Amino acid sequence: MIKRLRHLIFDYIGLKLLALLIAFLMWYGVAHDPESEVSLQVPVEFSRPPQGLDYTSDVTPQVQIRLRGPARILRDMPQESVHATVDLQGVAPGEHTYDLDNSNIRVPHGVEVMQVTPNRLRLVFDTRMTRQVPVIPRVVGILPPGYRIETVTASPAMVTIIGPARHVNAVERAVTDAVDVTGVAGKASFQTSVYLPDSLVHISGSGPVRVLVTTQKVTSRPGAQ
Repeated sequence: MIKRLRHLIFDYIGLKLLALLIAFLMWYGVAHDPESEVSLQVPVEFSRPPQGLDYTSDVTPQVQIRLRGPARILRDMPQESVHATVDLQGVAPGEHTYDLDNSNIRVPHGVEVMQVTPNRLRLVFDTRMTRQVPVIPRVVGILPPGYRIETVTASPAMVTIIGPARHVNAVERAVTDAVDVTGVAGKASFQTSVYLPDSLVHISGSGPVRVLVTTQKVTSRPGAQ
């Protein structure tokens, strides 16, 4: 029994002492690493958002988080490792206020959350809505002398828009980027894009729009002066 115990203690004694020394140095480095504080601004993440509901702001809420921990850990810590999360499970359309504290913040091991600013958020949600609106071509430029625009058509003539219901209902049309018809005599086709003035409303399956412009030469009527 004693012989076996000696083998356990003294076999590979050099490696065992080296491992002990490394463990001591690691402990010493952590134990004597000075404490430090940093402040980070991070975006608020939404977890478990209900389907069919949209956040009605084009600005992602941000929070300022004051952290404390060993200087080495804070110095090497990537900002992406700090998360501020609000749980949206069961939220309904309307205004909702959420308290923010340490339970909303995820940080690396060894780091402590000292303060969250602001400590309360008010968020507004609305039902997601889909509807179709007409595409309105925007035409600019100077036609050749004696010509006028006869027809302007867009293909597709309608697009589907999606977003918070109140914002979608306020959009009446989707306007194309400017199409320059300078010098067009007859027919000309242009590929362009459409624009919505509300950043919370987007176009479903957005793709290029084809605008067909037809011009016609103006003829004077007999006897006209």
